[in-house]
Amino acid sequence: MTGLLVVTAVPAEADAVRAGLTDPTVTVTPIGVGPAIAGAATARLLALAEAAGRPYRAVVSAGVAGGFTGRAEVGDTVLGTASIAADLGAESPDGFIPVDELGMPPALLGAGSRVPADPGLLAALRAALPTATAGPVLTVSTVTGTTASTDELCRRHPEAVAEAMEGYGVAVAAAQAGVPFAELRTISNPVGPRDRDAWRLREALAALTAAAPALR
Repeated sequence: MTGLLVVTAVPAEADAVRAGLTDPTVTVTPIGVGPAIAGAATARLLALAEAAGRPYRAVVSAGVAGGFTGRAEVGDTVLGTASIAADLGAESPDGFIPVDELGMPPALLGAGSRVPADPGLLAALRAALPTATAGPVLTVSTVTGTTASTDELCRRHPEAVAEAMEGYGVAVAAAQAGVPFAELRTISNPVGPRDRDAWRLREALAALTAAAPALR
């Protein structure tokens, strides 16, 4: 068995993680933006490692994210207790219905819309990052950019601390492969009306580098 696999959406995030790593056995790979490519690419990496007789012991989805105001602020580090597919389901006159509640056979739902982080891996990360905020991280295919959408997500997921685009895809791939999973995010902007001037990517990437020694 080989070391930890860390996947990011883009090369800048991968570079930030590599800059802070202290464990040379950790593999860091950018895999693309959004849950579909993240899930497919992670599944491929895990399968190739397994076929080569060097399976990864765990996988972490890492990168920057939007933080829900009052729960995770710009520059904070977040550990996902679960990765939730926040927009996987159906609209109805009475509101959004998660895919788990649409009456489909469980065999067709895979991990469902919520994949918990591996308890042992999460505990190790929390011990290494005691000041990190822990809570569910939402995965979306469309980044939230209005007050109405923000309010709706907060209503449906009052415990969520951040929003990103890859965690759920990575989590499902890991679950299908039987590999422990966790999600590590640093906050670059508040979730809310789209405002590029409010993004602090440099600070978030620096926080990702600072958190990287926990990945081992």
